[in-house]
Amino acid sequence: MIVAETNRLLISKFTLKDAPFFLELVNSPIWIKYIGDRKTKTIKEAEERIETGHLKSYKTHGFGFYKLLLKAENNKPIGTCGLIKRDTLEYVDVGFAMLPNYESLGLAHEASIEIIKLAKNVFKLVKIIAITTPDNDSSIKLLKKLGLIYKKKVTPFEDEEELMLFTKTL
Repeated sequence: MIVAETNRLLISKFTLKDAPFFLELVNSPIWIKYIGDRKTKTIKEAEERIETGHLKSYKTHGFGFYKLLLKAENNKPIGTCGLIKRDTLEYVDVGFAMLPNYESLGLAHEASIEIIKLAKNVFKLVKIIAITTPDNDSSIKLLKKLGLIYKKKVTPFEDEEELMLFTKTL
């Protein structure tokens, strides 16, 4: 189901049929470096993550992470962008990730603009946040370009890695 569209992208809800793409995405080098190895190594594990993550979030919160489909390549899935409400953070988190061949093309920016519009206009959020590792220069640059402002360092996960927290009032 398409939730938004940009000049170059369709933004669509994930389904269990997206497991092969999701498996490729979560095992890409940049994902593993900056987001972490989620130990998703099979189609079945990818389906389980989509079910317990994406599909559950759509049902519980009305939003979640969405797949990004590139119009110029016959709607090929090339990344993800969306919103997540984490138990360990006060506000809804915006995030994004792209397959390696589609990084640094402005596609995450294009998708994030639409996701932020949905956050404000459809989901009626008043504030969003984003978290990233201090060495993820590309994400930091994109978050600033989207108008998010660095606030503080946080350790929201069990691995106790210190992350940078950015915020934006909508």
